Amino acid sequence: MRRLGLAVALCLLPVLGHAQDRAQTLADIRAELGALAAEFNALKAELISSGAAATGAAGGDALQRMDTIEATLARLTARTEEVELKLNRVVSDGTNRIGDIEYRLCEVTEGCDPATLGSTPTLGGDTGAAPAPVATDTGVGTAPATGGTELAVAEQADLDRAKEVLGQGDFPGAAALFATYAQSYPGGPLVPEAHYLRGEALTKTGDTGNAARAYLDAFSAAPEGPFAPDALLKLGEGLGALGQVQEACVTLAEVGNRFPGSMAATQSTVAMQGFGCQ
Repeated sequence: MRRLGLAVALCLLPVLGHAQDRAQTLADIRAELGALAAEFNALKAELISSGAAATGAAGGDALQRMDTIEATLARLTARTEEVELKLNRVVSDGTNRIGDIEYRLCEVTEGCDPATLGSTPTLGGDTGAAPAPVATDTGVGTAPATGGTELAVAEQADLDRAKEVLGQGDFPGAAALFATYAQSYPGGPLVPEAHYLRGEALTKTGDTGNAARAYLDAFSAAPEGPFAPDALLKLGEGLGALGQVQEACVTLAEVGNRFPGSMAATQSTVAMQGFGCQ
């Protein structure tokens, strides 16, 4: 059951990664349909009150055509509402499943109290697609904000400062700075990178449980982003190191399914062999 829950959660994440934009689009469509229906009704009322329909000035079957259009508008509005409700259910279910994974990771992490976890942020509520990573002297990727994404004044500087601390070998300090960064700039384009690098720092300290949670956060924040393949790979490896071998095998298999041909996919195959995954 736990394997199934994790697999379903992972499968849902690409959809959830764009849930906020889709929900906004559906709301816009519904509003436009409502405005169009109002204008249509006003036009129909004018046609009737002016007597054009009765005299045939607007065409003998004008009212029939308008009734057909009106019915079509009603169907489109109902369909839009149906899709919006379904999307909301998917977001809710995915959020609950990710919360379950976080709880299980906390249970096997020394010093983690599940009672202090709090509620899981709604998936899709703080996503931001990060641009492609480039090499840095810290040995890990960086995703400078380009392509029209505007950063807060101190956003890049704060992340650079945390990466400096990481490069200096102060792993606990770097992990704390990356965590503070993610809390300070929720939904920012560099947050997936901050989560990923927090996982790297925690791995260096031997805190495998919290490192796995950081990789999960990085993947959840941008399931199609540049850090997603490595974050998913390292989440799987972390689960295996924590004794959650079945969950590790499911997660590692997803790396190859989602990112075929990538270096992470190749590494996931090796990791699966090491854990004896079938």
